Amino acid sequence: MKYFTKRLFNSLKMPLVIGSALFLASCGTGSNPQMGSMQIRLHDAPIDSADAVNVSIKQVEVNKDGSAGGWSVISTPDQTYNLLDLANGAYEVLGDTTLEAGTYQQIRLILNDTGNNIVIGDKTYDLTIPSGSQTGIKLNVNADIQEGIQYVLLLDFDASRSVVHAGNAQGGNKYLLKPVVKATNKAVTGNIAGVADPVDARPVVYAIADSDTLASTVADTTDGSFMLVGLKEGTYTVSLNPRADAYQVKDTTGVQVTVGETNDLGSISIPQQQ
Repeated sequence: MKYFTKRLFNSLKMPLVIGSALFLASCGTGSNPQMGSMQIRLHDAPIDSADAVNVSIKQVEVNKDGSAGGWSVISTPDQTYNLLDLANGAYEVLGDTTLEAGTYQQIRLILNDTGNNIVIGDKTYDLTIPSGSQTGIKLNVNADIQEGIQYVLLLDFDASRSVVHAGNAQGGNKYLLKPVVKATNKAVTGNIAGVADPVDARPVVYAIADSDTLASTVADTTDGSFMLVGLKEGTYTVSLNPRADAYQVKDTTGVQVTVGETNDLGSISIPQQQ
């Protein structure tokens, strides 16, 4: 009788154990999605013919499944940024948010209808967006968001290629904004830094690989310093192209970029014209 009672008790206890295990499993990671985060940084490849290029960004959206209705807002900066301030490593954070882990195929920048302009000397010209601000700037990023890890997305807004002069002095100067933006995962990039000597040469600095210009900036006009950011690992030619007529182009070949590091070239002497 004692044996039968013990066996009966064990048979009744087993479903409780199994049920508890199922309950705990349902309260685990299955019902609470894994979360990571994304930070979006805006920086610039400069333009030499303007004093300011202002772009007004209303909001930033991401799309995980690639469908037309799959967009969700992750930030609403609603601010105007002078792209020419975002050179040599300077940047603005457009968004910093927590996201469910997974691969996000696209991001989109929605611009405001007003606040987009270019300043040349003492004149300000509106930048017309041919496609309209509602369409936004769509970028394919395939950002892999992982649990507990911050994914930093670098957006290189190339002002020199994005601003198109469509008018003339007689008929009226008109400028179009046709955004050219490159998106790069910071985790797979490195940087190149240096100092242009003399400062008076005022060079535009290019990172070139296989005859393609992959990044550019303008050396600081006060101390000659420059930084080329968001470069994938590899070998580059760094070309300093003076804006002052008295100086020649100076190329430095075989410059290595390593992920997560900044290759500081130190002072680079720019020769005068012969």
